[in-house]
Amino acid sequence: MKTSGNADMNPDMGIDLDEGVEGELTVPGEISSRSTHPGGKPEYNTLDEPIKETVLDENVLSPLQLRDLRAVGSKFYHVLYPKQKKALLKDWDLWGPLILCSIMAMMLQESTHDANRNDHGGPEFAEVFVIVWIGSIIVTVNSKLLGGTLSFFQSVCVLGYCLLPPAIALLLCRIILFWAQTSFLFALRFLIAILGFTWATYASLIFLGDSQPPTKRFLALYPIFLFYFVISWLIISHTHI
Repeated sequence: MKTSGNADMNPDMGIDLDEGVEGELTVPGEISSRSTHPGGKPEYNTLDEPIKETVLDENVLSPLQLRDLRAVGSKFYHVLYPKQKKALLKDWDLWGPLILCSIMAMMLQESTHDANRNDHGGPEFAEVFVIVWIGSIIVTVNSKLLGGTLSFFQSVCVLGYCLLPPAIALLLCRIILFWAQTSFLFALRFLIAILGFTWATYASLIFLGDSQPPTKRFLALYPIFLFYFVISWLIISHTHI
């Protein structure tokens, strides 16, 4: 019996030898960094590209994300110019409070040399985070217990965004600290901190004042005054770069 030079099937392995002899071996499930949806829109895999390209790629930065960025900037504007009482309450978010809290914590953080010299007990970065977030939660819970009509996250959003004036005051005070400190410069830093405290308190009262029952409004707004007072005290007591 004569056998053919190219067997159609190897009985031991069960593999068709004719397929793959002349063609290339194709591996199923090939990984590609860019594929196409059935609708024709490309699907991007950004794990293997630089962060700069991912952020600046107009196809990755969707209109929804651009809208969120514009919303954060709009809320900052309404804090500096608090005329529309419901501007921070329509679409609440916590991006602005997180950004402001992180910036203030980094600016107030004590250097390692100063921390060792002053026998500091803990990192100020964590302390600022605890004061801001736990303080805003306590103020919000107090407001809800007194009959406030705002939701929990709406109140936290307003209190966080209204940290913008104290954050600006902290930045200005840090710039003043580059000069040799005198009584005049201390008075200037004190005035800037008071201005930031007053503006933050006024803006928060504009946004939160109408949400409280008239008979309990003072009890609900007094903790807000204390909250921004503590933040402003941290700013004025920060006396080194």
